[in-house]
Amino acid sequence: MNCRQTMVRSPVLRNVMTGVVAAVALLALPAQAQWKWRDSSGHVQYSDLPPPSGTPDKDILNRPVSQRHVATLVAAPASAASAAASNALAPRTTDPELEARRKKAEAEQAAKLKADEARVAAGKAENCNRAKGQLNTLTSGVRMARVNDKGEREFLDDNQRATQTRQAQDAISSNCK
Repeated sequence: MNCRQTMVRSPVLRNVMTGVVAAVALLALPAQAQWKWRDSSGHVQYSDLPPPSGTPDKDILNRPVSQRHVATLVAAPASAASAAASNALAPRTTDPELEARRKKAEAEQAAKLKADEARVAAGKAENCNRAKGQLNTLTSGVRMARVNDKGEREFLDDNQRATQTRQAQDAISSNCK
């Protein structure tokens, strides 16, 4: 029997070699818990926070390795490969406090987005009403005047009235929906 066969059959050496393999596997892991998923537009996202709720499991490309899983790899080097294979497929649980903070941040972001949309809608409604009033005034046939740079009042001619009518119609088409 040669030296190589003796080393492989030695249980102590086998455990040491398995420990070295486990240590190399640990070095390949990221320093922080990293999530990797594909968003709804198909882009790959990386974060230390879990993906948004509603992300299908098939789009979650990588879940972080839990500290318990790392301890299992170090404590049981003989079964490191089987433990890694079985735990890689198991769904990971998240920290309840982290999940609560993430949900709170999502709720705040949704509320902010809703408030911004409401503000934009109110501004468009105001612009729509203003443009409709301007168009009614322009089409009523009433003489319209404006004040020039010198502070003098000058009346609109037909070309100026037509230009302002087109501008009011454009404002109505872009703001009134």
